[in-house]
Amino acid sequence: MARIIKSCLQSALKCVNLIMAMVGIAMILYGFWMVRIWQRDMGGSSFDDFNSTAPWFIYTFLGTGITLCLLTCLGHIAADTANGFCLFCYMVIISVLLLVETGIAADVLLNSEWQKDLPEDPTGRFHDFKEFVESNIDIFKWIGFVIFLGQGLSVLSAMALRACGPNQCSNYDSDEEFNQARLPLINNHPQQPAYVIVDPPFANKNEAWNMNK
Repeated sequence: MARIIKSCLQSALKCVNLIMAMVGIAMILYGFWMVRIWQRDMGGSSFDDFNSTAPWFIYTFLGTGITLCLLTCLGHIAADTANGFCLFCYMVIISVLLLVETGIAADVLLNSEWQKDLPEDPTGRFHDFKEFVESNIDIFKWIGFVIFLGQGLSVLSAMALRACGPNQCSNYDSDEEFNQARLPLINNHPQQPAYVIVDPPFANKNEAWNMNK
């Protein structure tokens, strides 16, 4: 029964971990697309025509996508091996990521001038992305909810899997068979012979003949 529960927890962790993998791959692809558009815009112009600020939005997008993909790999390794240290590291990283996401979401919702806290984007991709999100705000709300839910379930699954302990392989079907296999090592006493030494029957006949005589 314990093996079945552990197998279910491992499968659940891998499934919810795929959510971050899909988000990370989508961010990497979109980041490469933004790099391609920016390079095309820079084709007939020099860097002096743009602001000296680095394209931080593109770098942040790519970096976040790569981080999510690496975190997905760590989650799959932790789920497959059920190693306590890997699961602990995975839970800590996911928890920190949740705190960062919560802080960013709270700043965007509560601070009406949150855009002033960010440096200027010379590529203009940040402005385009913000307008795209605002025009599809309902869809992005559901996407954000699914991401938060997947990360929360990942932490809970990792905690439950870590509580079950690491994988232990045993060659014995039951504890009784295990105890029987170890019994000769515990009770190492010499065995009694399986035969009994008795007097030959001819001796009894001779004694009886002597007595009658």
